[in-house]
Amino acid sequence: MYSLQLLGCFILILVVSTYGFPSKPGGGKIWAFLVAGSDGYGNYRHQADVCHAYQILHSNGIPDENIIVMMADDIAYNSQNPTPGVIINSPGGKDVYHGVPKDYTGKNVNPQTFLHVLTGNKSAVLGIGSGRVIESEPNDHIFVNFVDHGGPGVLCFPDDDLAADDLIKALKSMAHNSQFSKLVLYVEACYSGSMFDNLLDDDLNIFVTTAADPFESSYACYYDDKRNTYLGDFFSVNWMEDMSSESLVHNDLHHQFERVRTRTNTSHVEEYGDLDIGNTKLEDVLGLKKKSVNSVENEIKSEPMIDVFDNLHVPIQILKNQLEKYTDASKRKELKTKLHTLEKKRSEVDSVVEKIINNLLDLDEDAKDEIRIGRHSLNKQNFPCYKKLYSLFSEKCFNLPKNPYVRIHLQKFINMCDIPSLDIEKAKEAIESVCYDPERYVNFF
Repeated sequence: MYSLQLLGCFILILVVSTYGFPSKPGGGKIWAFLVAGSDGYGNYRHQADVCHAYQILHSNGIPDENIIVMMADDIAYNSQNPTPGVIINSPGGKDVYHGVPKDYTGKNVNPQTFLHVLTGNKSAVLGIGSGRVIESEPNDHIFVNFVDHGGPGVLCFPDDDLAADDLIKALKSMAHNSQFSKLVLYVEACYSGSMFDNLLDDDLNIFVTTAADPFESSYACYYDDKRNTYLGDFFSVNWMEDMSSESLVHNDLHHQFERVRTRTNTSHVEEYGDLDIGNTKLEDVLGLKKKSVNSVENEIKSEPMIDVFDNLHVPIQILKNQLEKYTDASKRKELKTKLHTLEKKRSEVDSVVEKIINNLLDLDEDAKDEIRIGRHSLNKQNFPCYKKLYSLFSEKCFNLPKNPYVRIHLQKFINMCDIPSLDIEKAKEAIESVCYDPERYVNFF
């Protein structure tokens, strides 16, 4: 009898060591907050990324009670989706939508709710969505995956944006209140490095990996002719494909960063914060990979990626791809009209920004050229000025979340703030003098 008990214990230990449950030194838990900050079928890839991330963490043994998901949930049953109730993240891939918790959807996908959930402010989300928040303790690890559009110093939500200083303030508060042992963020967005570069301190036990540096776009991938959209984002697909490797059990965050950075050759994947956290084992943040032939991530392809496209110009490329696909004359006429209209509106955005620069009458042409082409970095000193200018521009001219193309011009407002001879009030006057008719410009697209 005693021998049988020993045998049973041995088998149990073998099962646990083989299949793995998330465990970490200190007995803490792993929490995950997965966020797709966009809406609309054209942004299919963002929710596909987040749904796939959920499947990986769930498969890795992190319990659903410790995983919170925020997404608009307007893709799976969208009229444009030819496979209702199914979302895929790679060509021919398995459905990643099934079983995904829907804690915060629709209008509850906003920066205020995001910060409340992240910081564990349960009273602030009472009666909103599931009402669940990250209830972490000092020994816990937190993984946050944010996927959406972004601009210099901002992450977009459907109707509003999250400024870098507000995110940093929340993270510092969490660190000060000992709400985690380690916090890891993977951010998929254009200009995502600007959310942390020169802004995030390196002594908060926070490790960040971004899809792009402060000055560039991230990239979409896997265009699907059947669905008429991109299925994933290059950085996100790469880190999740990396998770499918059989040799990851004893690997760490920094080694994954190096592999993903090499594979993501269209942008500069960056790391910020406490880089020593990069020595943390993947299993201590993302759970322990189970050896299962049925898991979603095992379906991911590993060939070199060739189907990638700049996220800033995805709407244009989707229309061009459809023009190549369809032969029906009326359909092609409709697509050509949409393409012409979109290109015309983008030209109008370019024109408005140029008018604002030209209205800075106190500046000479050299200073104006510096505004147009400079690559000044955000920092703690110029961020307040920049936030005032881009917020006014978003209010009076083009609403940033509704007009993602505008992000290509936000660098100019950073440059304005670093021109010593430019009074911020003069810059605000220039914006208001051009965008004097809100009905014409706001929600332009």
